[in-house]
Amino acid sequence: MTHERDRNRFSVFRGPLLLLLTAAIWGVAFVAQSVGMDYVGAFTFNAARFLIGAVVLLPVIFLLPAGHNNGAKRESQAARRTLIRGGIACGVFLCAASNFQQFGIKYTTVGKAGFITACYIIIVPVIGLFLKKPCSPFLWLAVAMATAGMYLLCIKDGFSIGRGDFLVLICSVLFSAHILVIDHFSPLADGVRLSCIQFLTAGLLSLVPALLFEHPSAAALTEAKVPILYAGVMSCGVAYTLQIIGQKGMNPTVASLILSLESCISVLAGWLILGQAMSLRELTGCVVMFAAIILAQLPHG
Repeated sequence: MTHERDRNRFSVFRGPLLLLLTAAIWGVAFVAQSVGMDYVGAFTFNAARFLIGAVVLLPVIFLLPAGHNNGAKRESQAARRTLIRGGIACGVFLCAASNFQQFGIKYTTVGKAGFITACYIIIVPVIGLFLKKPCSPFLWLAVAMATAGMYLLCIKDGFSIGRGDFLVLICSVLFSAHILVIDHFSPLADGVRLSCIQFLTAGLLSLVPALLFEHPSAAALTEAKVPILYAGVMSCGVAYTLQIIGQKGMNPTVASLILSLESCISVLAGWLILGQAMSLRELTGCVVMFAAIILAQLPHG
């Protein structure tokens, strides 16, 4: 009886703990992305990380039960076409968003990049308004707060925004579109295989400009092996799998709130690992933006 009670208690905390670990992995990944730019170009880094991520997910696909997301044991030809079409569509948006983010990180700090990227949590419900999807009544207050937080975090003297901050803001808009595409296809296809195809697509699309413009060398990739492997294995492969397991049976609002902690962790990681300190004004902007993120996820009704 005691063992059963302990098992039930652990199962209650397992999901949140796994999602917290996922957020930590993603937050530290901003450091890996920043360090990786010291050795290879943005396209090269993303091509390598996504192709590694696709390879890492292959054993997960074989280990998880077939059709674990949609309950289908046998997949029809139409379902396979939907899976491939969805994976490619997700991969196109993931490629665009990630490369804007990677170029942006080159010109801004890890912490700022993390918080600006997290704006997708607010942008998604705003886009949803135009798609006639219901949203929280706190949304417009959250948008106003996020705008104020963005101003404190990014706007410099002379009312100008830094190049890196602007590129990461574009990345956040593209990640919002990526989330909506996933929202459309995820109920129709197996999540792990969908992610594997999107990583493969994003990796191959990034590889083309990498070969054309950056001419990656084996020596440079070897120098960047630690950040690339972290971003590919941990951020893409491990964290995605943990997210699938952790979100099972959890309230999606609570899950997204825990995952949004990656923005806070990116600030801590940038400070502890890279020594990237923030000014009081920038930290205030982070606090205001995180409050906006929480508001945007409150249930509507």
